Amino acid sequence: MKKLLVVTTIPETLNFFLPIAAKLRAQGWQVDGMADRVSQSPKHLKAFDRVWDVEWSRNPLDPRNLTIAPQQIQKVWAEESYDLVNVSTPVAAFVARYSLNNLRKQGKVKIIYTAQGFHFYRGGSPHRNAIFLTLEKLAGMWTDELVVVNREDEEAAKRYGLIAPDRVHYIPGTGLNVERFNPSNIPETEVIRVRQELGLTPENPLFLSVGEFIHRKRPEDIIRAFAQLGRTEVHLAFAGNGILFEEMQQLASNLGLQNQVHFLGLRSDIPILLRASVATILASSQEGLPNCVMESLCAEVPVIGTEIRGTRDLLQNGNGILVKVGDIQALTQAITWILEHPEEAKTMGKGARKQMMAYAEKPINELYESLYYSL
Repeated sequence: MKKLLVVTTIPETLNFFLPIAAKLRAQGWQVDGMADRVSQSPKHLKAFDRVWDVEWSRNPLDPRNLTIAPQQIQKVWAEESYDLVNVSTPVAAFVARYSLNNLRKQGKVKIIYTAQGFHFYRGGSPHRNAIFLTLEKLAGMWTDELVVVNREDEEAAKRYGLIAPDRVHYIPGTGLNVERFNPSNIPETEVIRVRQELGLTPENPLFLSVGEFIHRKRPEDIIRAFAQLGRTEVHLAFAGNGILFEEMQQLASNLGLQNQVHFLGLRSDIPILLRASVATILASSQEGLPNCVMESLCAEVPVIGTEIRGTRDLLQNGNGILVKVGDIQALTQAITWILEHPEEAKTMGKGARKQMMAYAEKPINELYESLYYSL
């Protein structure tokens, strides 16, 4: 039996690997998952053959990351002797590769690193970029194969020699469930219901932003652009939680937008919310390959996004509008264009779904499957 261990810092990130895990398990592989407190997640207990808890933190300075976690990882490998270990997310990727490098050098295990977006990137702080580039170069010596999800990271990996060029693999994402976001599968009655929930009439256009309330997502930019819009009939909804949630609620209130901006928290009905919207907005300063953009385009809803890696890849063929990071005026103008060109915006969205088929579970699973079997 072939054995694969997927390692991420937190359980939620393991979700990206569930489609390929299901496919390999159906072929007789043992596929296990490892993350902080993953054993408390019924979803992951069902999705993997076994799950393993590891004591680490998303905070790279947490001492557990290099004291406790490596011993736990080595103990698990000693018990299971995995053929392949696929690591992802910054802390998990660095610590797991460090922990298993001696076994890797002995030819006992192959290590694949899926970079969901390097923490050095075009437009980032030079000091921060230098630190993270140095760390990636160091960890590259502990890596057999590197998977990147966008073209900027592919070019950077080769330019900086993080790993031999022939061991860099461009695989855009981990597989999108295109049928979940198929407009034909989203009942109009549900769309009407969710708009009624928000107190909207047919005369109230809705914009949607899906994502965690954290600084790099820049939700403040979206709210301030909305304030500049000055159109009381237009509404904005945020789906997600995070450390900035209450602060952003207060900002919307301070700007007099409390009746127009809706803070929905975590939602399980994202496809319906998408179809209830005229466009989605992502103002991030940093992404790898944003799922929320792919999901919106798959649902035939155009996107206003910032000109950064990943988002640029997805919108470069006219699937939405790109603006510079932090340019609130340009964000306002993009929202205005969507409102004043409703038919063109709909056409923009409709043309996007066909292009999203390249990011669907089937072709992405085939690319991962080919990589795993080759190793």
